[in-house]
Amino acid sequence: MAQESPTFSPLYRQIKSLILQALASGEWRPGEAIPSEAELAVRFNVSQGTARKAIDEMAAENLLVRKQGKGTFVASHNDPRAFFRFLRIVPIDGTLAFPQSVPLECWRAKAGLEASRTLQIAVGAPIIIVRRVLKFSGKPVVVDEIYLPGEIFQGLTLEVLQEYQGSIYSLFETRFGVRMIRAEEHIRAVAADRTSAELLKVAEGSPLLSVERTTYTYGDKPVEWRRGLYSTAEHYYHNELS
Repeated sequence: MAQESPTFSPLYRQIKSLILQALASGEWRPGEAIPSEAELAVRFNVSQGTARKAIDEMAAENLLVRKQGKGTFVASHNDPRAFFRFLRIVPIDGTLAFPQSVPLECWRAKAGLEASRTLQIAVGAPIIIVRRVLKFSGKPVVVDEIYLPGEIFQGLTLEVLQEYQGSIYSLFETRFGVRMIRAEEHIRAVAADRTSAELLKVAEGSPLLSVERTTYTYGDKPVEWRRGLYSTAEHYYHNELS
């Protein structure tokens, strides 16, 4: 019995790949409308149904957003509906509230072995490290340490972080042209050390969630590595599986 070639890809997936290439090149920016399914079908010389199937899959992956009567748009971190896609901490009482990001530090360093491996950059390459606290209703809940490739995020300073009013991913998208499209996380329980206890206003030794995340942009390129400590005294980590 003949076996499929390992390189075989359905036609709609090939069209999806071409659309992704256009997004990565900046042909259509976050928040902008993409051509209609009919126009894409003509452009790629496929049926409208094939183009629709590619768009459907990309919409399901939060890469595109369909707007009834308006068309299909490139997903953007400026959309409030996208805010909690990467933030999974939820108050125990179920009341969703937008947190306040409080940047504490932003400095430049050279990538060590772990940052080099995670961000796929050379050892010693420039990186930017950001430390911040997320507050919900004025209470500190998350302390993040964020590692970024220095060449991509040139110009990022503590002043820029303090002045920006939106989410940090919205800042990365708007100012640096970097859109975060997926992330991988590793979660484990840890005890609060002195520094994290002071920042989160909990007792030293209190249980915290350690959430380590690698975030990727188009082309499966890692562009952020962060290590967060979450206080779960009044919050829990929520993830929806389907």
